[in-house]
Amino acid sequence: QVQLAESGGGLVQTGGSLRLSCAASGRTFSNYVMGWFRQPPGKEREFVAAIAWSTGVTYYADSVKGRFTISRDNAKNTVYLQMNSLKPEDTAVYYCGARNLIHTDYDYWGQGTQVTVSS
Repeated sequence: QVQLAESGGGLVQTGGSLRLSCAASGRTFSNYVMGWFRQPPGKEREFVAAIAWSTGVTYYADSVKGRFTISRDNAKNTVYLQMNSLKPEDTAVYYCGARNLIHTDYDYWGQGTQVTVSS
């Protein structure tokens, strides 16, 4: 059974940093793209960043480029999202997802972790 477990969310002041973790289990993810999405209050879920597990190629939304960094640790089967220079508009529930390279939609999702940035 595939599981994606996010952690690391919390309350932080504007300009602060947080590191989110997504521990993946239940299968091999070498043929997957691992992504971070977020859903701000009252809004749709939106893409934040993604990383191809095998190559390490990364993708970012324009709104987080230069502030967020996605990475993975193969030994720990964990994907990270380092978030710096946080802004109140980064407040959201952050979700980890996994998508097989041959699929267009994400196949698996975590339960989400709340990030709140106070002004």
